[in-house]
Amino acid sequence: MHITLPSQFQTISETSTTGVFEIAGLAPGYGFTLGNSLRRIILSSLPGAAITSIAIDGVAHEFSSIAGIREDVITMILHLKKVRFELIGDEPVTATLPLKFGAIYAKDFVCTGQLSVTSPDQYICEVTDKSKNGTITVTVAKGLGYVAREMHTKDKTDIGVIALDANFTPIHSVAYEVENMRVGDRVDHNKLRMTIITDGSIKPSVALQDSLMIMLQQFKAILDLKYDFEFPRQSEPVVTSSESGPTLESEPMAKTNAVSDMNPEDLTDILKTRIDSVAFGTRTLNALSDAGIRTIGGLIQKSNENLLELPGFGQKGLSEVTEILAGYNLTLKQ
Repeated sequence: MHITLPSQFQTISETSTTGVFEIAGLAPGYGFTLGNSLRRIILSSLPGAAITSIAIDGVAHEFSSIAGIREDVITMILHLKKVRFELIGDEPVTATLPLKFGAIYAKDFVCTGQLSVTSPDQYICEVTDKSKNGTITVTVAKGLGYVAREMHTKDKTDIGVIALDANFTPIHSVAYEVENMRVGDRVDHNKLRMTIITDGSIKPSVALQDSLMIMLQQFKAILDLKYDFEFPRQSEPVVTSSESGPTLESEPMAKTNAVSDMNPEDLTDILKTRIDSVAFGTRTLNALSDAGIRTIGGLIQKSNENLLELPGFGQKGLSEVTEILAGYNLTLKQ
C-alpha cells in the first residue's frame, strides 16, 4: 500500500524570532504524528547558550545585598538568567558587565567575538550611587535543555563565584495545528502548520530543519544496515536561501519502487492528484495552470522541453517539478 509522501516545508512567515511553516500532503493521521514528534525534539534537543556562573565584585554569596544597587543579588540573578546569548564554538567564554550609575541592561555586556547578546533589552539592575564601581563577570556555556547547577559544577568553585541553574534551550515555544486537505479524490490528508518562537540565537526555520535532521539520525541508528539500505534514500539535505526563508533541498529519491511495480489503484490516485494540492511555488503553479495542466497525470505527459517552453516557467520551476514528482517515484516524459 502506497503512503502519500508530504511536500517539503514551506515558510509562511518568518522573523528573527518567530516563524510559521507548513508541511502539506501528509497521509491521514501523520499530521499529529509528525507535529508532536517535531515539537518535542525542538523543545528538548536543540543546543543553546546560557549563563552557568557569575562573580560580582565584593559579593561572596548569593544571599547578599550590594550598597548602591537597588536590587539584591537574588533578584539580579533572576534577571541574568533571562539574558540570552549566541555562542560560536563549544568552549565556555566569559563576559563582563560594568556597574555604572543608572539602569543596567543586557546590551551593556562586554563580549568577546565568539559571544553576542540576543536579548539586549533585558533589565539587570539599577545603580543608585554615582560613586559605585564594580563588575559582574559571567561564564556562558553551551548545553541542552535545563541543567541544575550541581550537574555542571563538577569541582569546587572559587570563592565569590556563584553557580547557576541554566536553561540552555533557545526555544521559547512551539505550537502546531493540523487540518484536512484534498489529495486526489481524498479529503482526509493532513496539512501541518507549526509556529516556532526562539530567543533570537537561532532562526525558526533552522530550528525546524535541525529537528528534522535529529529525527533522521535517530531513525538511521535504529535501521538494520546489513540490507545495504542507504539512509536517507535521498542525498543529505542542504539549506538554500529564498525570499521566504531557508528550505530543505535534496536530490531526487532513488527509484526503489518503479512505477510499473506500484499498485495500480495507488498509481491511479496519484495521477488524479490536482497540482494545486501539491506544494508547488506560486509562480510554478500559475505557469502550469495557465498551460491547462491540472493533475499529476497531466504533468508527467510533458517533457523537460515542453515545460521550459511555457511562459513564466524556467529552470527553477523545472527543478521543483522534478523534485516533487520524484517524491511520487515519477518522472517527466523522456
